[in-house]
Amino acid sequence: MMTTISKDNQVITLINVFTVEPENQQRLVEMLVEATEKTMKHLPGFVSVNIHKSSDGVRVTNYAQWRTREDFEAMQKNPEATAHMKPIMEIAKFDAHLYEVVESLSVG
Repeated sequence: MMTTISKDNQVITLINVFTVEPENQQRLVEMLVEATEKTMKHLPGFVSVNIHKSSDGVRVTNYAQWRTREDFEAMQKNPEATAHMKPIMEIAKFDAHLYEVVESLSVG
């Protein structure tokens, strides 16, 4: 399923901004992709993920959609998911929050 950003889309959005040393940026991207492919996308309530890396080399942003807050919270307690996050936390700091879309505008 593709990401749809719309205030009418009934999902909860995780925006997680990781900070890394530039030499670890691509490794972090690969770790997040692997975690998604192997575990996250198979968990109940997973909708989509988009992984972005900053041009300055020190950030990676994960924009993920989950069906409900409860699905997201269940993922956080899942042993397979936490196993993926442990090595990520060894190379990156993160700032994660849940959001709701309040508006989405584009050129007609």
